[in-house]
Amino acid sequence: MKRALLLLCLLGSLLSNFYAFGDEGMWLYNAFPKDKVKAKYGFEPSQQWLDHVRLSSVRFNNGGSGSFVSPDGLTFTNHHVGATCVQQLSTGGKDYIKAGFYAKTRAEEAKCPDLELNVLVGIEDVSAKVKESMKPGMSAADAGQAQRAAMSTIEQDCATSTGMRCDVVTFYSGEVYNLYKYKKYTDVRLVFAPEFDAAFFGGDPDNFTYPRYDLDITFFRIYEDDKPVHLDNYLRWSQTGAKDGDLVFVSGHPGSTARLRTTSQLEYLRDLDYPSRIESYKRRIALLQKFGAESEENARIAKEDLFGLQNALKAFTGYLGGLENKDEMAKKASQEEQMRATFKKQNSNAGDPWDEIAHAMKVQKDMYLPLTYVERLRGFNSELARFARDLVRVSAEKTKPNGERLREYRDSSLPSLEQELFSTAPIYKSLETVTLADSLAQMQQALGADSDAVKKTLNGKTADEVAKDAIANTKLDDVAVRKQLYEGGTAAIQASTDPLIVLMRTIDPDARALRKQYDDQVDSVERRDGATIAKIRFAQSGFNAYPDATFTLRLSYGAVKGYSENAKHIPYFTDFAGGFQHAAEHDNKDPYHLPDSWMNAKSKLNLKTPLNFVTTADIIGGNSGSPTINKNGQVVGIVFDGNIESLVWNFFYTDDVARAVHVDSRGIQEALRKIYVANALADELAGKTTRAKVVTKDGKRAEAKKVATPQ
Repeated sequence: MKRALLLLCLLGSLLSNFYAFGDEGMWLYNAFPKDKVKAKYGFEPSQQWLDHVRLSSVRFNNGGSGSFVSPDGLTFTNHHVGATCVQQLSTGGKDYIKAGFYAKTRAEEAKCPDLELNVLVGIEDVSAKVKESMKPGMSAADAGQAQRAAMSTIEQDCATSTGMRCDVVTFYSGEVYNLYKYKKYTDVRLVFAPEFDAAFFGGDPDNFTYPRYDLDITFFRIYEDDKPVHLDNYLRWSQTGAKDGDLVFVSGHPGSTARLRTTSQLEYLRDLDYPSRIESYKRRIALLQKFGAESEENARIAKEDLFGLQNALKAFTGYLGGLENKDEMAKKASQEEQMRATFKKQNSNAGDPWDEIAHAMKVQKDMYLPLTYVERLRGFNSELARFARDLVRVSAEKTKPNGERLREYRDSSLPSLEQELFSTAPIYKSLETVTLADSLAQMQQALGADSDAVKKTLNGKTADEVAKDAIANTKLDDVAVRKQLYEGGTAAIQASTDPLIVLMRTIDPDARALRKQYDDQVDSVERRDGATIAKIRFAQSGFNAYPDATFTLRLSYGAVKGYSENAKHIPYFTDFAGGFQHAAEHDNKDPYHLPDSWMNAKSKLNLKTPLNFVTTADIIGGNSGSPTINKNGQVVGIVFDGNIESLVWNFFYTDDVARAVHVDSRGIQEALRKIYVANALADELAGKTTRAKVVTKDGKRAEAKKVATPQ
């Protein structure tokens, strides 16, 4: 009894350290700390409020967040989230990335080739169903396979019965499993995007800094049956924005955090994974810069990829800096040792879960290079090569029972895979050739010329020769060819002489062996022993504390608040005047060039209108495009960045200097009306137009034309 009390006291101490900061937390919607918010800010969100915000939030399948902002399907996210579609639509000599895009009528709204939006409509705890698949005495590998099979079965049963996208989400390393049911939209059309120079003003030098002066926004509209979707849940627009000290909420899809990982897992990231990623990003950035310098067209087609890599480089450099903070790492190690000591006293005959995970990290370190270059395709940096991999694998996986397949090819995932495979987005073979050649050479350097995978890939040729031949002669840039191979199954894949199909067919046995080793000896161990550690960590509180991010919907909260840096006070907001001044300080030259539309409209603008602002809301990558809302559920802004100090939030939260950065709702309205003369869009946001409903004699509703209504 005394030992049990000692354990609870110790865990209580650890939890108090873990939740030391008031605004910390990327909270699950089904476990939001209403009382905590009320105690600090005097506002308690009702269940109706939470449901409304959840159903108004959307996930972009390319890695970002967004929200519905009108009853007619208007959807709001960042420019850098929507830029892939903007660039895909830039064909026939048009460059919407550079010039911007505005559809003045519904007929001009342009359909994105492969964008998918998800709305979380239901959450179900399926922990018991997943866990009952694991029998006593199972090895970690067998238990992992049983879990994956159970998850696939649950997902497919859900998808069949509901017609929705269904994903089983793992929380707390595998102690809790929730079934997330999504309404899926695939007819997504571009409505508005500003020029790149306005959306990413300041470029890479200003990225992850503050003050900022960016209009990082894009608007889309969702359609079904070729008509705009009518929505009952959407976020109204605030005309007054947010002021200093205001409580705000951020509803979005943070990608991944590592706050609950063990010391050995963090050391793996610090010592191997992050440095390797950073080195690779630098190499690819240099390659794209060289490619872009060769012509204006090259620069255009490489611009979005270059931006993404520069953003990733800065982000992972910041993450690495957080792990190199010796004080914070020592604090985590100390807390871990306390838990381990207590666990060993209570479970003297049990295996140590921390030791098991540490061993799994050693396995992962030993296999890192081949796993990364061959299975995870760092050595095959080409969209066409990825298409080939998917075609080779899906043809084989579809012949297996659903529960025995690789997770990405389970039945419930196939509709999304098909949308990507059959996308009509343009593919540029000139870019594909140089990226594939460089990545093949990089793989040869990393694995060595004697590597079996390298020998099979190059077959006595140089990386340049293989890449040029494969890209020049592949037909996978033709959607019809991809469909034919997909529908033809294993017979079509085995008979294909397409050089990329042949290449992926050749290395697939090596790649699958690496994948199996990772699944059995790393992932399964992390799930089994991570779940044990989670039970220890949350023995007192239960699983009401927030889990690490998983690119699933979370709700964060915080205050609008400036900060001090180097004894200088940084105000919570910036305005248009500051943006024009910032441009002038750099002679209005790239990347501090404001578009002509801005310069021409300067005299019309209220230069004191807030443009960007900062808050203490807890965010990470994936939150880009998340709506920032007030307690009335109104949009006061949109997340588009964090300052450099916020990158450590991947591992621990602090609000001394770290801040989330947002575009202000007032600045968006000012720009739409006075710079872009997009009054119809601005009116739709302001609620000045609405879809009227007419009831016919037979009692059925019919849509009527739009009519003006008071605000």
